[in-house]
Amino acid sequence: MMFNKFLNFTQNKSGFLYENSFFLQNTDKLIFATIIAVFLLSTVMSSDVIGFVALITTFLTLIKLLTQKGEKCEPTHFELWLLAYFMIVVVSLAGSTLFALSLKGFMKTVTYLGFYVSVVHYLKRHKHHIPHILTAIGVCVSFESVVGFIQNFAHVEEISTWQDVSKLNPEEVMTRVYGTLKPYNPNLLGGYFVAGIPALFGLVAACLANKNYRLAVLPLAGAFMSVVALFLTGCRGAYIGCMVMFLCVFGICAKFFWAKFKKLFTTIVASAFAFGTAVMIFVTPIRTRVFSIFSMRQDSSNSFRFNVYHSALQMFRDNWLLGIGVGNKNFREIYGLYMRTGFDALSAYNIYLETAVESGIFALITFLGFLFVMLKDGVKLILKSDRVKDVIFVSTAVVSILGVMVHGFVDTVFFRPQIQFVFWTMCAIISATVQTSTNGQEG
Repeated sequence: MMFNKFLNFTQNKSGFLYENSFFLQNTDKLIFATIIAVFLLSTVMSSDVIGFVALITTFLTLIKLLTQKGEKCEPTHFELWLLAYFMIVVVSLAGSTLFALSLKGFMKTVTYLGFYVSVVHYLKRHKHHIPHILTAIGVCVSFESVVGFIQNFAHVEEISTWQDVSKLNPEEVMTRVYGTLKPYNPNLLGGYFVAGIPALFGLVAACLANKNYRLAVLPLAGAFMSVVALFLTGCRGAYIGCMVMFLCVFGICAKFFWAKFKKLFTTIVASAFAFGTAVMIFVTPIRTRVFSIFSMRQDSSNSFRFNVYHSALQMFRDNWLLGIGVGNKNFREIYGLYMRTGFDALSAYNIYLETAVESGIFALITFLGFLFVMLKDGVKLILKSDRVKDVIFVSTAVVSILGVMVHGFVDTVFFRPQIQFVFWTMCAIISATVQTSTNGQEG
């Protein structure tokens, strides 16, 4: 590979510098610190600050590749799909009629993919740090759940129109919590919970696998609080994502418990189902919120989305090959030419439609190809591997990704950095674990 030959050349030339530089010899520690910082800062800082720290992670990784002898790039077969997606986005950028706005969106894409490459490269050599990364995500999610409980008891007022209350009785109106994520939005918090709660499940499983039962109580409590807080967001897309998340967890657990603990496993699954059903029946605001999913045009939020979908499909038909250029600002400018009067929108409210509109049909195909092949490899490892820790880590990532992807059918909070960085980290966990398992490395 030509790029690896170039890296070998620069590493040989910078050998003396590396051997005498304290900074270069400790880039791994700095990379790990910035990865953790991205998650911690995501809870309270703006998108620009989070993105800047992620760029530092990418910059440090590039320095490591150029200076540390033996470092090289070895993309997996599913990462070739991701490379194809990125190249198509570049072509879409070049052909955009709003190049300046598209360039801003493109730089966000570079930031996210650069962070993904950095995390993959780091974890291939330091797989033992996966639990620490999951812990950082779990701590942030648990923190947001506590804030959500406080906001619920304080009955915080809506910052914008987050639900249609025109046909609701006062007892049916829900206090929708939004946490500390910026910009404040309950759908963003709901999507963040869908992406991050599996990390807590993974930590519980890891503690149980290590027979550290007392320590397992902490992530278990955090997971319970976070699931409850997810329902307090009132995000219906997150409700659907949460359902998919639990179905995946139960399906994966069946591999370990069905043969020996069939009755106990069945009881736990039935109890969880009964509890969720009881919540929807007896908690009036949540019941009303869930049933509004099926109200179709009778709910103003649903009707708004249908109008946006109609306009976005028209945009796609007119720009199906290369799209309009990546970025929500670019989308909003072009959307004004297609929207129905009074239905302005920031996005397509569907991540697949959004990808097709922004970068064209082939960008959507390559992105879906990346996800499909990566998840296929992940599921194959879950079913066949006898390394319990690898199965736990990959299961955690698969559950998170599937939950986010299902939520993405009805919302585009996926493109917010708080969710993006968790999503790409989960993808990196699958990539690094699959590669090290294939090569017989423990990490």
